[in-house]
Amino acid sequence: MWLRKRFSALAISAFLLTGCQSGDLANLSTYGDSAASNQDLSKVAYYPDDELLTKAKVQFREKNYGKAYAIYKRAVEVYPKDPVAWIGYSASADMIGRFDNADIGYKRLARMIPNRPEYLNNVGYSYLLRGNLVAARRYFLKAYDVDPNNQTTANNLELLRNSVSFANRG
Repeated sequence: MWLRKRFSALAISAFLLTGCQSGDLANLSTYGDSAASNQDLSKVAYYPDDELLTKAKVQFREKNYGKAYAIYKRAVEVYPKDPVAWIGYSASADMIGRFDNADIGYKRLARMIPNRPEYLNNVGYSYLLRGNLVAARRYFLKAYDVDPNNQTTANNLELLRNSVSFANRG
């Protein structure tokens, strides 16, 4: 009888505990990030080259901008001629409010890929984050001139239109 009551209590406890879980535990990691940000990257082609950029892109997608910034910073030190590293470095610097460092990256990119929509959109978005809507519009329109079918440019112009309708609370 005692064993039966003990088993019933354990079964009820297990049932109640499973009801408290929200979400999929397989997608969590030890540090609170999603599992994707801590995945094994040992199968990356050209391991030394791609490792930093792959890790940084994952962190950026996961909105871990501080981690992404640190990894991209290392990437631009190791590969100073790689525009992908500089774009990521500048974008992650923007997202953590380090506009001084973002400007350094954008100056480097201006010499590497001055008329690419990726560069123009990122610089425009940087100005948008700073509240300089006139400069943001200028860069978004340059990106539109280069590639009128670019979806990111269209989204940025829409974001700019929405930003103009809100009062400046600075």
